[in-house]
Amino acid sequence: MGTALLLAAAAGLSTAVGSLLGLVVRRPGAKFMGFTLGFSAGVMILVSFAELMPLAVETPGVGFLGAYLAFFLGMGGYFLIDVLLPHDYIGQHDHSPGRMAAGDLSKSWSLERTGVLVAIGITIHNFPEGMATFVGAMKDVRLGLAIAVAIAIHNIPEGLAISAPIYAATGSRRKAFGWSFLSGVSEIAGAATAAAVLHPILTEKVMGVVLAVVAGVMVVISLDELIPAAKAFETEHLPIVGVIVGMAVMVVSLWMVG
Repeated sequence: MGTALLLAAAAGLSTAVGSLLGLVVRRPGAKFMGFTLGFSAGVMILVSFAELMPLAVETPGVGFLGAYLAFFLGMGGYFLIDVLLPHDYIGQHDHSPGRMAAGDLSKSWSLERTGVLVAIGITIHNFPEGMATFVGAMKDVRLGLAIAVAIAIHNIPEGLAISAPIYAATGSRRKAFGWSFLSGVSEIAGAATAAAVLHPILTEKVMGVVLAVVAGVMVVISLDELIPAAKAFETEHLPIVGVIVGMAVMVVSLWMVG
């Protein structure tokens, strides 16, 4: 359990990396972002269908139909969160503020508000990601590690999206970093909630259902957020190259560990 919580914490706090990028360079290159977001999506999709779903289907008492019902429940649940609490970040929406004229208070307030709203949306969206990392690691540490790495990669632009507009509006590195840090903490909260709620009832059947739900969550994150965000950078074929490389890296790693 300690390892699972640690992996979730590392994945969540990777938003701090994006925040630091927002404070130092404001925005990484489009090619880098397009490839890494695609890579993250490839890892998450491959893990979902090659690891999580087979484990769920083979679980006694769950089976094929039960596993895929749970899978679509996970997709639907995350989609509902996205509809009720929409959020966007760099790649989905351009938050790069550029330089503002001195004394433009209304624009400054708007930028700060944008950063805060993005922070709130991302904080809520990160909660199930923390649960996903925890559950994967409880089943298999290497599986939890793969999920944590994929989530960490896509958390970097989220941290960047929060810090850049707030820093540009307020000039406060502390405030910009603080908001992005808090959004990452929600993944730890998600993992802690999973530990408190699921662990006491974590029978083999419950684990199978939860793994399928997690797979659904990760697939919808990949298809609805990561791939569109990667394509938005207009780097021609780099996003799909990232997806392919991400999947290939996961296949090789799974093969190497048997």
